[in-house]
Amino acid sequence: MTTTTTGSDFAALARRITAAGLMRRRPAYYLVRLGTVALMYVGGWTAFLVIGSSWWQMLTAVFLAVTFAQVALVAHDLAHRQVFRTRRPSELAGLLAGNLGVGMSYGWWMDKHTRHHTNPNHDDLDPDVAPEVLVWAAETAAGRRGLKGFITRHQAALFFPLLTLLAVSLKVSSVKALRDGTVRRRGVESALLVLHAVGYLATLLVVLTPLQAVAFLLLHQALFGVYLGLTFAPNHKGMPHPTGTEDFLRKQVLTSRNVRGNWLTDVALGGLNHQIEHHLFPGMPTPNLRRAQPIVQAYCAEIGVAYEQTGLLDSYRQALRHLHEVGAPARAEHAARRASARRG
Repeated sequence: MTTTTTGSDFAALARRITAAGLMRRRPAYYLVRLGTVALMYVGGWTAFLVIGSSWWQMLTAVFLAVTFAQVALVAHDLAHRQVFRTRRPSELAGLLAGNLGVGMSYGWWMDKHTRHHTNPNHDDLDPDVAPEVLVWAAETAAGRRGLKGFITRHQAALFFPLLTLLAVSLKVSSVKALRDGTVRRRGVESALLVLHAVGYLATLLVVLTPLQAVAFLLLHQALFGVYLGLTFAPNHKGMPHPTGTEDFLRKQVLTSRNVRGNWLTDVALGGLNHQIEHHLFPGMPTPNLRRAQPIVQAYCAEIGVAYEQTGLLDSYRQALRHLHEVGAPARAEHAARRASARRG
C-alpha cells in the first residue's frame, strides 16, 4: 500500500524521520506481537472447546471479540508492509489474518483503505466518509427519508449501537466485492472466506446448544464490531474535509487526530492513536510511531500547520458532536415537513 508523497515540507520532515532511523523494520517487535495474537486466537478457541456447552462461553465470546479486533489490526499493519518488506509474504499473511482469521476480504479492504490514505476525509474520494448508513458532510444529510432519514437525524445517538453491526457490514461488503469481481485473488479469497464461515458456524453448532450458539454469535460479532469501530472512530471523524488542493503533508495532518495515552493505548488501538504519523509515513512500524510523534509535532509547529491531539474520550465526543451537527439539516427538514403536514 503506497501513497504519493510530494512537497518540500514533507521532504524535509522525511529527512528528519529517516535520520532518526524510524523507518527501519522492527522484526523482534512483530515476532512478539504476531506470536501473542496467534496465541490469543488459538487459546481462545481451545478454551471454547474445553468449556463446552455452557453459558460461561459468553466470556469466551468477549475474549475472542478482542482477539479478532487485534487480528484485524495486525492485518492493517501487514497491508502497509510494516511487517514484511515485500508484497508476497505481506499478502499471504494478510489473507490468513483477514479472510481466514476474521472473515473479511483482505483484498477488498486493502483497496478501500488505500483510497482512504490517498485522500483522507475527501467527500468524493475517501470511501470512509461516503454517505451510507452514517453521513459525515452536512451537504448530503438533507433529503433523506424513511429509515435512512431517521438514522441521519439521530446518528450521534445511534453511532455506538450501529457499531454492533460493523462486523456484519464488513462481511457483506467482502462478499459483494468478491461477487462483483473487484478483488484480484478472487478464487483464493472466496475459498478462505467460505472456510472461515463453515469452520466458525460448525464449531458453534457442534459445541453449543442452538440457543447458546445464537447468543455467542451475536455477542461475539457485536463486540468485535464495536471494538474495531472504536479503534478507527477517533482518527478522522470531525476533522476538516479537504478540497484536494492541499499538499501531501497538510492533507494528511489537517485531516487526522492523535489520541494521547501510554503504551496500553498503543496496544488497545494498534498504534492508530498516532494517526498523524501513520498517515504521513504509512510504512513506519507501529512501535516507531510514538518516537516519531514529537519530531512531527515540532516540525508542524515550525511551519505553522495545526497538529490536533486530544484524549481518547474527548476524541469520541468530538466525533459525536460532528455527527450531531451534520444531522442538523435533516432534523430541520423533518421538522418543516411535520409542521407543513399539521397546517395541511
